[in-house]
Amino acid sequence: MILKEPVKTEKAIGKIEFDNTITFKVEEKATKKEVKDEVEKLFSVKVKSVRTYTAPLGGKRAVVRLAEGHKAEDISSKLKMA
Repeated sequence: MILKEPVKTEKAIGKIEFDNTITFKVEEKATKKEVKDEVEKLFSVKVKSVRTYTAPLGGKRAVVRLAEGHKAEDISSKLKMA
């Protein structure tokens, strides 16, 4: 499992609503392609782009932007984030 858990910060929640993106904590060695494939498979959505970065307190995060016609809000409700 590449995805560990969704990030539930205020900034990450705002990105769900305004940018149609959802942020996940991911495995350190995960590639963008692996993150994209896993999100598409788990949530039956199309991913437009994936950006990854190392968080200031450690750990890797992936910001996943969904393609038009797919809503990050749907994923967040499935994950019981809100």
